[in-house]
Amino acid sequence: MDVLEGLDPEQREVAEAVRGPVCVLAGAGTGKTRAITHRIAYAVHTGVVEPQGVLAVTFTTRAAGELKQRLRRLGAPGVQARTFHAAALRQLSYFWPRVIGGDTPQVVESKLPLLIEACRRMRRNPDRGELRDVASEIEWAKVTQIGPDDYPAAAVKAGRTPPIAPEEVARLYEGYEGLRRQRNLIDFETILELTAAVMTEHREVANQIRQQYRYFVVDEFQDVNPLQKLLLDTWLGGRDELCVVGDPNQTIYSFTGATPHYLTNFAVEHPSATVVRLVRDYRSTPQVVSLANRVMARSPHRLELVAQRPEGPEAVFTEYDDEAAEALGVALTVKKLMADGVPTREIAVLFRINAQSEAYEQAFADAGVPYVLRGAERFFERPAVRQAVVLLRGAARAGDDGEPLAPAVHAILSGIGLTPEPPGGGKAREAWESLKALADLAEDMAAEGAGLPAFVAELERRAMEQHAPPVEGVTLASLHAAKGLEWDAVFLVGLTEGMVPIVYAETPDQIEEERRLLYVGVTRAREHLHLSWALARSPGGRRARRPSRFLDGLSPRTTAARVERPAGRGRKTATPVQCRICGKTLSAAAEQKLGRCATCPADYDEALLERLRTWRTAAAKEAKVPAYVVFTDVTLQAIAERAPVSEQDLLGIAGIGRVKLERYGDAVLELCRGADSVTGE
Repeated sequence: MDVLEGLDPEQREVAEAVRGPVCVLAGAGTGKTRAITHRIAYAVHTGVVEPQGVLAVTFTTRAAGELKQRLRRLGAPGVQARTFHAAALRQLSYFWPRVIGGDTPQVVESKLPLLIEACRRMRRNPDRGELRDVASEIEWAKVTQIGPDDYPAAAVKAGRTPPIAPEEVARLYEGYEGLRRQRNLIDFETILELTAAVMTEHREVANQIRQQYRYFVVDEFQDVNPLQKLLLDTWLGGRDELCVVGDPNQTIYSFTGATPHYLTNFAVEHPSATVVRLVRDYRSTPQVVSLANRVMARSPHRLELVAQRPEGPEAVFTEYDDEAAEALGVALTVKKLMADGVPTREIAVLFRINAQSEAYEQAFADAGVPYVLRGAERFFERPAVRQAVVLLRGAARAGDDGEPLAPAVHAILSGIGLTPEPPGGGKAREAWESLKALADLAEDMAAEGAGLPAFVAELERRAMEQHAPPVEGVTLASLHAAKGLEWDAVFLVGLTEGMVPIVYAETPDQIEEERRLLYVGVTRAREHLHLSWALARSPGGRRARRPSRFLDGLSPRTTAARVERPAGRGRKTATPVQCRICGKTLSAAAEQKLGRCATCPADYDEALLERLRTWRTAAAKEAKVPAYVVFTDVTLQAIAERAPVSEQDLLGIAGIGRVKLERYGDAVLELCRGADSVTGE
């Protein structure tokens, strides 16, 4: 078997560089896995190393499995391919009884239980979102080898934004570590730390491990953190049989402690290193590759990719009036791709934060497009959303408060974490964004005259549709969750300032990481690439948003795309409403419902309005619901002013949809025709 057959010149150079140190700078889609597996196989076939002497380190078990499978096909079975944690835990478990004694400590899967107990001992009661963020802070501190005492100063210096005061995080960190040691537990960071420590303190252990593993390959080296680097150096013990592979333009996990410094400075640390650049892109069309290159044009570590595939369609840039129109437009474009033969599993919609998924979950459910959510819970399965729906459902059942919808929902959500200003980031920010999405939906429905029962019914309908059994479908995922994956068609959505880059990215380094995140999104596409943004949050809202700064010079001038929602499915996507008297665009919800400015003269039959009010009182009493659940005062006013004569006329009034038309339409039309009274049925 000629393991070098079929490699391009740069991949062949990697494969033939069987002696370390070697640094492979591999752009997206350039075949880095192919290069490093052929390098390992070539080293085995030429007798440079035995398969059992190789340790290939990856960042996911999926990548490790793929590596081993490829090596078996290349005639190199027996190579160990593991994640840092899996390799370290295997070694620690083997040597623990000998050097420490007793059983290996149990691994803590989650820090939350110990943190909750530490909080109780400190008489604190933070919410779970805060605790998840505290856990992330502790993980960052541990991988950067910062102890509790040094955390506050280090957090400030690094520009961290913990959910509580740094001093409080430090106390919880100390309490967590005390409980962990007291109960003889280890977490993922401790696994790496202890393995390095055991090798350092016990020479016989270090010698045995180094005798076993003589040849190291580390994938995704741009994502290595200081603790992983410490363990890698300990494994090597001064040897240089090391090959690292990575792309500095795909460093998107700096917030966890990862740094591209080890990759970009590899040749400085190892002056004799062979450095190979893989730039031939076999994944994407020239159009996608060109856009990716332009996104990273100013990066000091950019790799100019060279497309190897035939020509494809140009990237599509689309501006929408509002978020609902954007989600619907994407769903309709996806349906067209499906009709053209693109399989649903080869289509992805990528967004910056998980809270953005709800609009696309709903739009796809309305359009009948199957989808799967990757790397996050479905919107209505998220703890914050589930808690909110329970509280909203209870308030709707009480039914004794005539407070308007939007204030009522805000009052409920503010009790479980919806603050005027969002948290800085992390899990607390994700929970806040989910609650904010519910509050925004309430404001949209309030503009259509809905009350709390109708709002809850809408939430339950959406939850039911989005809890359909999992099927093969379009992937919905965050940009972070998409790393390492690829699809025929990719939609990058919500590309506005404040989202990409995210609003809490403030320093130059943080802004550049956001640019790299966009680059990762662009390079997921093989052929079809769509980039979009919305000028306003909700239909008819103020068009105050602007496209992401990263699109400057990339996207052609465009006007907002208009999309029509298919009749009979989901809620309406409205264009700006204009006053029927003076023509001015209306922004206030009540004015939109009336169809005129509050200051413009109203022309209506006062007797009809009084008949409508009398009828509404009777209908509400019969249905045992508050009067506003039947129709709000503003909707009654709009009916009186419009004097509808047909069902189509009624549907043209904000606040009247198909359900209310079926329930009350005949009665309202009778009243408008001059009847003195009708039943509520």
